[in-house]
Amino acid sequence: MKPSTPKPSSSPALTSGSESLIWRWPTEGRVVSTFSESAAGRKGINIIGKPGQPILAAADGKVVYSGNGLPRYGNLLIVKHNDVYLSAYAHNDTLLVKEGDTVKNGQRIATLGRSGTQVEQLHFEIRRNGKPVDPIRFLPKQ
Repeated sequence: MKPSTPKPSSSPALTSGSESLIWRWPTEGRVVSTFSESAAGRKGINIIGKPGQPILAAADGKVVYSGNGLPRYGNLLIVKHNDVYLSAYAHNDTLLVKEGDTVKNGQRIATLGRSGTQVEQLHFEIRRNGKPVDPIRFLPKQ
């Protein structure tokens, strides 16, 4: 897949699960690494951006993890959207929400950084029933 430059979209994608979710791009930037079911460390997408730029909630949900206790993820947020879907936002500079907070689609939840990595980037994952799935399938077309 050719890297692209996503921008937060005003025409969100819909998914089915326990309830319908509206997904959006979590930040602006160029996708430099795509999802792979077989390759280690490729359980999501990596988006390169500028230090400190906003990281946005990709869909409505509740923050279930906010911290830096998982190796290789740096400052990490995990948002539970319903009984089926979670999203994860890694390598943040500053976490702006805490565990238990409710977040809305498009809400600023962190700032882009390079915690746990060498380059300013967002590592973004979507998990369905705990299993990583390709986020590109859920995000609005660019």
